[in-house]
Amino acid sequence: MVDAAFIFPGQGAQFVGMGKDLYENSPQAKEVFEKAESILKFPLKKICFEGPQEELSTTSNSQPAILTVSVAALRAFESSSLYQQFTPRFSLGLSLGEYTALVAAGCLSFEDAIVLVRKRGEYMEEASRKNPGKMACVVGMDLKAVEDLCKGLGCEIANLNCPGQIVVSGKTNNIELFASLAKDKGAKRVLILDVSGPFHSSLMTSARDKLKEYIEKVQILPPKIAFISNVDAKPQTDPARIKENLITQVNSRTLWEESIRLVARSGVNTLLEIGPGQVLKGLAKKIDPKLEVKNIGASSDIQALVTAS
Repeated sequence: MVDAAFIFPGQGAQFVGMGKDLYENSPQAKEVFEKAESILKFPLKKICFEGPQEELSTTSNSQPAILTVSVAALRAFESSSLYQQFTPRFSLGLSLGEYTALVAAGCLSFEDAIVLVRKRGEYMEEASRKNPGKMACVVGMDLKAVEDLCKGLGCEIANLNCPGQIVVSGKTNNIELFASLAKDKGAKRVLILDVSGPFHSSLMTSARDKLKEYIEKVQILPPKIAFISNVDAKPQTDPARIKENLITQVNSRTLWEESIRLVARSGVNTLLEIGPGQVLKGLAKKIDPKLEVKNIGASSDIQALVTAS
């Protein structure tokens, strides 16, 4: 048995065709998709499997879509012989991925999670229309220098994902000005991200306030697997604190690098990235090259790992 951390992707991991292989080859995964559609009352499978990309990538669609594919991959993995080879020690997800991590840890039902992330996506879209903004990824610039530049321009640090990579949020004009000035301040590269709003910033406060009403009504149980929160990069066991952090997370920075370092310090060196894409694998390798990351996003991934073991 190998001690492992289950890690789950956030918004941006979506791609047309995701989950189709799972749906066609795993009864457990198929059940997750059918349940999601019956709750949400919109053609989630068609959007995931056929697109178009523009429709899949809207915040209100991509969030429930990524959650559904990630839980489908988790259920397919749990029903395979491969699952018996691992002992899950930690469950954590990047931003949106926290909801999948809570499902995996036994804290949150899938039924409640799918409703919450659909609401979360809708409220974040509303906030983005009210406060149009962008996000930029800064590479090779000191955290203090980024913070100082943000203060002067009304921008905010949104994500600390891995060494040398800081994501900043703000109003559109402010982010564009930030991008031009950051290069003069020593940034190696500044990339304006393809997202629809200034996420994880105070511009999302209205989304946080609306989501709070729903989160407070949902039942969250103590985790069966150690759950690490994005907001403080600490294991959380108290359902009230978990709820509080989910609410806070909407308009504050995420501490992904620190969360992964906590896992590594505990002696867990195997990460299973469960869900679409391989974004977290890339980040993990930059955080600690000794970490081994296995991806489980399709039935073929599970089969390949079974064959290799």
